[in-house]
Amino acid sequence: MEKGVYTGNLTHPVLTTMSSDTKHKWIFRARFRRHAFGWRSQPAIKRIKEAVSEIKKAARKNPILGAEGAVLFFEKVSPALEQVDSSSGAIGSAVNNAIDVLVQVIAGAPGDDKQRDFWLERLWQAVENDDIPYIELLPDFWGTLCVTPERASHWADEFIDRVRMAWGPDPELRGYFLGTAACLSALLKAGRNNEIMALLKLAPYKF
Repeated sequence: MEKGVYTGNLTHPVLTTMSSDTKHKWIFRARFRRHAFGWRSQPAIKRIKEAVSEIKKAARKNPILGAEGAVLFFEKVSPALEQVDSSSGAIGSAVNNAIDVLVQVIAGAPGDDKQRDFWLERLWQAVENDDIPYIELLPDFWGTLCVTPERASHWADEFIDRVRMAWGPDPELRGYFLGTAACLSALLKAGRNNEIMALLKLAPYKF
């Protein structure tokens, strides 16, 4: 099966919207170039912690700017870490801790509907581009990132048929679908509990 599904049209107008983070000189942006780090995990962990601190500091003064920085971090972190030795689990833990913090920065920012839709489109594209992966836990927070039940319901609708297909009986169609956790999270935020239970009855593995 395909790794995932990009929700929205590839020419979705919000994807060309200029965002304020392009005007702010984030220190971490230059540090998180693709393959910016060698194999040693400690320098990368240090930079992750510094980036989170920088974003949190910005968010305290300007929550919208902080959210922009958090979205940018998720776009850049996995490509930057591709060559880091992750065998100890330390770098994965550092990224997961960053996810815990920065999801709340994004969700707590008072962005309007257009801005929040723009953030979500960028975040989902980052998830789909996450080849290693490092931000694989981000879809678990999709309902939180949607903020409103209405937006969460929209995203659930984008994913749900693919989840049914991935968990269905047809061996030609079933398999792994990247949006499964995001779908369940969005359904929960939307209050569509009966649909969650119906989906879970299809799950090939119970955990």
